[in-house]
Amino acid sequence: MTDDLILIACAAAVVACGLIAGVFLAFSDFVMKSLFAAGPASGIETMQLINRKVYGSVFMALLIAMLVISVALVPYAVVYITSPAVTWIVSGCVLYVIGVFMVTVAFNVPMNQRLDAMNHESTETASYWTVYASSWTLWNHVRTIASIGSVVCFLIAIRVLASS
Repeated sequence: MTDDLILIACAAAVVACGLIAGVFLAFSDFVMKSLFAAGPASGIETMQLINRKVYGSVFMALLIAMLVISVALVPYAVVYITSPAVTWIVSGCVLYVIGVFMVTVAFNVPMNQRLDAMNHESTETASYWTVYASSWTLWNHVRTIASIGSVVCFLIAIRVLASS
């Protein structure tokens, strides 16, 4: 039964991290480029609206749920899993917690909060927009890569667990 639960938890982590990675990839690939191309006032206002709506979204629920899953999986894996899958599970969790969640909290959210407090039509905000779009996207690339890395780790863990 315990083996089934860890497989289910890893599968849930694959789905959650995969969906999170997809959202991050969309922003890195074309959303931020489109907002920047729309011009400062339009891009800023739209990003402000996106940032306000994200808090009540399924995406936010997945972001937090994956943090909880990661925090629960690490001690469980270390104590109860004796196969090499433990390394993959811990790696997936660490990648998620540091590369996705902590980067979000330390970099993207503060930038979002600063942008939100600004008037989208002011020249000061237009100047900040160039810095914001570049820095925010850079950190979003980190989150994208980390969440994809987590997916890969959890998939390998599932494979190792299933074959043992």
